[in-house]
Amino acid sequence: MTIEYAFFLALIQGLTEFLPISSSAHLILPSAVLGWPDQGLAFDVAVHFGSLGAVIFSLRMEIQRITTGMLVDWGRRYRRHARLGWLIGLATLPAVISGVLAKDWIEGTLRSELVIATATIGFGLLLWWAHYQSGRGGFASIGVKHALFIGLAQALALIPGTSRSGITLTAGLWLGLSRPVAAKFSFLLSIPIILGAALLKTKDLLDATEPVAWDAIGIGVLVSFLSAYVCIRLFLSWIERLGLLPFVAYRLALGLILLVLIL
Repeated sequence: MTIEYAFFLALIQGLTEFLPISSSAHLILPSAVLGWPDQGLAFDVAVHFGSLGAVIFSLRMEIQRITTGMLVDWGRRYRRHARLGWLIGLATLPAVISGVLAKDWIEGTLRSELVIATATIGFGLLLWWAHYQSGRGGFASIGVKHALFIGLAQALALIPGTSRSGITLTAGLWLGLSRPVAAKFSFLLSIPIILGAALLKTKDLLDATEPVAWDAIGIGVLVSFLSAYVCIRLFLSWIERLGLLPFVAYRLALGLILLVLIL
């Protein structure tokens, strides 16, 4: 892997991980459509840790309060933050269970250009609908049923082209959350998912015998961290004013282009 290739893929990962346009689709496409070589397991681990660091750094104050409420404060001063932490844990379970049970089937059956194109368009249309469903609900309005519903929606992101961020935003807005709250809950919900995926890939990497290109790994971590951090900050400041229609338009255009290329 060249440095330029590593930079490009890390940039894609960072810019698409937290936008509702599917990072997995964008990382699969260079090899599937352009014929580029697969980025490899080590690089995949690197960009995951870079993106994880970005979301943790971006939401560090919220994460600190949630952690304090759950582990130290025991629900007094940070009671609502502790409650939010337990709801995030609950919402994570459907994706974890689905990932364990269906991982091999998904990777063997659904990682195709046609599935990506179809999911990009189909879930883009759902995002379009969700754009008009947002309410004024805050974190306090999220209950157990809401968390499970968003968690079940997140499990659909195992389908390449769905977008974890997009489908959880869609579910949150459908439940009446405001756009900023739905976006922040989606970002917080990404932390255990990305961490779990990164740790599993790290285990696979330790068992592998392929050589590691440490220069490409360093580029991957740094570029994915910086691009994801900028992306998160801009998205949180734009979503209230611009809504989701620009991302809907992008998804529909991308899906149609993919269909033209593969059919």
